Amino acid sequence: MAGRINDDDVKAVRDAVPIDSVVSEYLQLRNAGGGNLKGLCPFHDEKSPSFQVSPSKGLFHCFGCQEGGDTLAFVMKIDHLTFSETVERLAAKAGITLRYEEGGYNPSHQRGERIRLIEAHKAAAQFYVEQLDSPEAEIGRKFLAARGFDQAAAAHFGVGYSPAGWDHLTRYLRGKGFSDKELITSGLSQDGRRGPIDRFRGRLMWPISDTSGEIVGFGARKLRDDDNGPKYLNTPETSIYKKSQVLYGIDLAKKDIAKASRAVVVEGYTDVMACHLAGVTTAIATCGTAFGNDHIKILRRLLMDNGSARVIFTFDGDAAGQKAALRAFEDDQKFAAETYIAIAPDGMDPCDLRLAKGDEAVRDLVEPRTPLFEFALRQIVRRYDLETPAGRAAALDEAAAVVAKIKTSSVQREVAVQLAGFVGILDQEFVVHRVAQLARWARNDRGDRGERGNGPGGPSRKGTPQTVQAPTAPSGPALNLRSPAHRTERELLKLALQKPALVSPAFDAYGIDEFTAPPYAAVRQCVAEAGGAEQGLAETREYLVAVLDAAPNDTVRNLVTELAVEVFHGKSIDETYAGMQLVQVRLRAVDRRINDVQGSLARLGSNVAPDDLAAAQNEVWVLQQYAQSLRANGADAL
Repeated sequence: MAGRINDDDVKAVRDAVPIDSVVSEYLQLRNAGGGNLKGLCPFHDEKSPSFQVSPSKGLFHCFGCQEGGDTLAFVMKIDHLTFSETVERLAAKAGITLRYEEGGYNPSHQRGERIRLIEAHKAAAQFYVEQLDSPEAEIGRKFLAARGFDQAAAAHFGVGYSPAGWDHLTRYLRGKGFSDKELITSGLSQDGRRGPIDRFRGRLMWPISDTSGEIVGFGARKLRDDDNGPKYLNTPETSIYKKSQVLYGIDLAKKDIAKASRAVVVEGYTDVMACHLAGVTTAIATCGTAFGNDHIKILRRLLMDNGSARVIFTFDGDAAGQKAALRAFEDDQKFAAETYIAIAPDGMDPCDLRLAKGDEAVRDLVEPRTPLFEFALRQIVRRYDLETPAGRAAALDEAAAVVAKIKTSSVQREVAVQLAGFVGILDQEFVVHRVAQLARWARNDRGDRGERGNGPGGPSRKGTPQTVQAPTAPSGPALNLRSPAHRTERELLKLALQKPALVSPAFDAYGIDEFTAPPYAAVRQCVAEAGGAEQGLAETREYLVAVLDAAPNDTVRNLVTELAVEVFHGKSIDETYAGMQLVQVRLRAVDRRINDVQGSLARLGSNVAPDDLAAAQNEVWVLQQYAQSLRANGADAL
């Protein structure tokens, strides 16, 4: 059993790996002001960025779904890792050797499953690369050369070769300390008559990485006629490889996709290589499956999905390519980005085009030409005989249903006018009204079924009937942010978490009962248990970790991260601003106490004992004098 990771090592890992660099491996971040960064949340679907990262504090928080925490919490959630696995993974990234409280340094058998599978794939990738130089792999080198890829290109993309024998890789990985169970679980080996054998044999190998750059699977291309397997063979579904959630080349393309706000979707590994070598470094491809919803989520986060973003699909011009384009259009409405299709002359794919006409032709191919919706409509209309009234009516019925799905009403009308021209109907308003009618029917149908008009279930549309269910409110504490007391308490807690030097030592003398909102009182308790705001004067990040560790549950923990990254309402966050919040919270607490005492005296009337009456009146007098001093002298009276 693995020992507990040394606390100092955990702290070293947390400090060594900046949270913004980790989060940026999964989504695009932009300046949010106040030293924070923002992006589209990877934990729920959203159209505008509510996910914020504070590099200085090492925290993230989503104001939409309330997820939050530090670097370790982010990696644990997004990659479904245990705490130990997360620390081990980030320690490897930072070059930190971990110590364990029980059992000394961590032997390989103590590693978490995901880390072991990632390590096995990394070792396999290196093995395949080395094998590409072997005499047996000449057929693979010729295959690459025939498609315009030299040794440098193969090295850049990590292309390798799997030997034709039964168990070359299996024996190699056993020698590296991997068990048969790990090799089977990873998908690198499979059960044979006498034990595990290599899954991939005699093929060209492309490593498939996730967004963070870790190899999670392989794509294998058949080279020999006596290979009875499929042309392309991919890693089977495993705990780290889900074909619907990976995009080949995303590790190489993600920075340029974010920078250019553009992505090019091609069909195969060699097409990705050809595009990148031609200068189209935003090219990616699916891995043995159609482009779908999970792929859209990956791209949306990298594109910071908005109207200026572009997604260009380059499908083959044959029937299969046209079918793929129509399938892609079905998911088009899940993008805010503009989507286009690019088909090369003579139906060539980018790899063939580069061979025939050079790099410039590939670059020219992916310049936006035809909107995806226009291509889809033309493909529908061309199936009908437009020379006859019946053919035009049938084409209109099918195509109008497609146009009715367009999310923006102005765009929907414009496309409906174009559709009239495609079909050959002179009365454009008739087509516009027909499309609008179908859109209304679709909305009403969703309303009858109780489906939402926003969020993952479909795009937002104005005029949705009242029967449509409202989006579920995010989980978390219910707070009346219109209340001046709650607003001030929130600002004071934000100061205590983000700028403790401005409120210390006064803040630490405040009682839990001075915070009227129970969630805020819970956060105040966490600060107290972490040693008070003064603990943040030396090291803000350690202090915030201590506050988070003191949280009794995820609701309070998420509120801590929310307050730790939320921007302040004031223009100048200085001692004067901090003093105002301190005074207002204390003054309201004093006024509440005065009202409580006077209310008790009123209820008791003549039944109160003389000594108790005198003590209560004295307390009221003292509190009134204190309140007067606070109003007159501000923070100096604290």
